[in-house]
Amino acid sequence: MTATTAPAGSRNRYIDTLRAVAIVRVIVYHAFGWAWLSFVLPAMGVMFAIAGSLMAASLAKAGARQAVWSRIRRLLPALWVFGAIAVPVMLWHGWNVTDPDHPLHKLQLIFWVFPLEDPPGSSWGEPFWEVLWYLRAYLLFVLVSPLLWLVYKRLSWAVVLAPLAALGVLVHTGFRLPDQIDGVMWDFVTYAACWIAGFAHRDGRLARLPLTVLVPAIAALGAYGGYYLFTHPTEYGYDLNSVPIARTFWSLAFVLIALRVKPSMAFLDKVPALAEGIRVVNARAITIYLWHYPLITVAAMVLEHFGVPWATPSYIGWMLVIETALVLAAVLVFGWVEDVSAHRKASLWPRAARVLAPVVAPVMAAMPSGPIMINGTPIGTPITPSAHGQGHRATPKT
Repeated sequence: MTATTAPAGSRNRYIDTLRAVAIVRVIVYHAFGWAWLSFVLPAMGVMFAIAGSLMAASLAKAGARQAVWSRIRRLLPALWVFGAIAVPVMLWHGWNVTDPDHPLHKLQLIFWVFPLEDPPGSSWGEPFWEVLWYLRAYLLFVLVSPLLWLVYKRLSWAVVLAPLAALGVLVHTGFRLPDQIDGVMWDFVTYAACWIAGFAHRDGRLARLPLTVLVPAIAALGAYGGYYLFTHPTEYGYDLNSVPIARTFWSLAFVLIALRVKPSMAFLDKVPALAEGIRVVNARAITIYLWHYPLITVAAMVLEHFGVPWATPSYIGWMLVIETALVLAAVLVFGWVEDVSAHRKASLWPRAARVLAPVVAPVMAAMPSGPIMINGTPIGTPITPSAHGQGHRATPKT
């Protein structure tokens, strides 16, 4: 298959579409807790893989310092604005040192400024902080990417497989770190293989890997992930997000397929509304991710107020409508922060910088042709004790 080279600075429509679909999938999963969604699209693995691919491009083009700094600069201001609202609201609602599950430790508030650990929050304010593990994990991958990139260039696919071995060691030895950093370790080994697979996508190694090698590898990874899940069910059933080994192997198998294919996405030219939606989701990805989860709780409160029964077709439909409207409102109110972070002119609606290209070839190598309860109504998925020190839902790694 021949790769089409896009003009410099243009976008890869397939990668943008894949990321937009993954973000939407995250929102739907958090709203309804449907375990089957993780089989159809392991969204977090996809998001980490795409981020790894883009990071590799930046490292090769701009060097480690600029690549790392540009991502920190784009990530943190949106988090700061979100925290400037979330933390005072939780304090106003009584968050203090006597919180039975998540007592206030003022020094830990620094992680709302630079999230090397999960930003803390109160029990009541869980919708504000529960999903921020992703930003913390993303930041860690960004910080260590220069080293990972150097090792990858020397050891190639061995670096992709190394996290799988590390995860097996952790599971079978029962090794644990202190609560504050145990979750950091687990998230790193769970998604490192996907991040580094993004390197292989970007430098062309994935495209050069013969199908006679790639297809059996994907089949073996997916089969083992599925086998491990069905032989290690949790109290909540068969959910990839509750079983780290299953999640890791299945996610990596999916990522290798998703990054190998290169569809033109030409049909988007005939559906301008869809193309615009994909563009906006990518331009406001951080804002959408930060605000979608607390807004799910707001939408659930509205539906409960009007007596819409949980998990009925009416509930699902209205939840999607209300959540979409609330997320769009958040984009209009807070999305401009991402413009400022990226040194663009602030705007309520993201500006279209370049026409999207059909397919962008890799740039470094030539390629061959519990829910939250509201008056007894469950929202999302149940809460279980967490190695992160704050507690987490039974299916937090969306």
